[in-house]
Amino acid sequence: MKIGVIGTGNMGTILSEALIDGNAITPSEVIVVNRTKAKAEMLKHKYEEIIVADSISEVVKNANLIFLCVKPNEFYSLIQENQQFFKKDQCLVSITSPIQTTWLEKVLPCSCVRIIPSITNRALAGVTLFTFGKLRNQKWQNQLLDMFSHISVPIQIKEEITRISSDIVSCGPAFFSYITRRFIEAAVTETLIDRDTATKLAEEMLIGLGELLNKGFYSLPTLEEKVCVKGGITGEGIKVLEKELDGVFEKVLQATHAKFNEEVEILKKNFTV
Repeated sequence: MKIGVIGTGNMGTILSEALIDGNAITPSEVIVVNRTKAKAEMLKHKYEEIIVADSISEVVKNANLIFLCVKPNEFYSLIQENQQFFKKDQCLVSITSPIQTTWLEKVLPCSCVRIIPSITNRALAGVTLFTFGKLRNQKWQNQLLDMFSHISVPIQIKEEITRISSDIVSCGPAFFSYITRRFIEAAVTETLIDRDTATKLAEEMLIGLGELLNKGFYSLPTLEEKVCVKGGITGEGIKVLEKELDGVFEKVLQATHAKFNEEVEILKKNFTV
């Protein structure tokens, strides 16, 4: 089987590396293309058997499974320019949340799937979110779920919870990295600890927290309960968080949903004309 990757930016590269390192696919199966060819060549430097194509049409003509890893506003024109090269027995995978599988099915003859990855997949961990088109092909469904089980926990979701699921799985690592970075900055500003030490302690804490959850020792509520002794120092910190964070995450979700809805309204005009 030939696997095409159109777009080797951040997520296209992360996805390719994760699937190869997770032994879900082999480098010799992969054909990639990118607007800036040097970015595609970087993948080939790491995995010599990867083929770097000269054009998008070359990828579409030669791949059975195609991952479209470009910006949402580039989807329609890219598909229109290469529509004639898609075949019924192929499968196109979109990795962006605003593009709906039903839109893709209206303009393409092949199976269409949306898979929303996470940067955590690069560590062969975390979740990938699956939405299969109405014209799903069972062979592709089984094959993709098996492929992504090598690098993640594949979870099928309904269209109506796409945004919030992506907020948690895909945006979550950035949100919590930002919070941790702010925590480190406060530690450096308010105490005598240096930045390198604070960063090392915070990173190791997060790794340990993940291991506790992964091994099932605690759930999030029980973990908080175990650490937060009544009347203790942690409890005083929690009181501040409860007061200052009131409504913050609701506002975060309102902002991401507003931006998502705005993108959907713009994009669907092309696909539904």
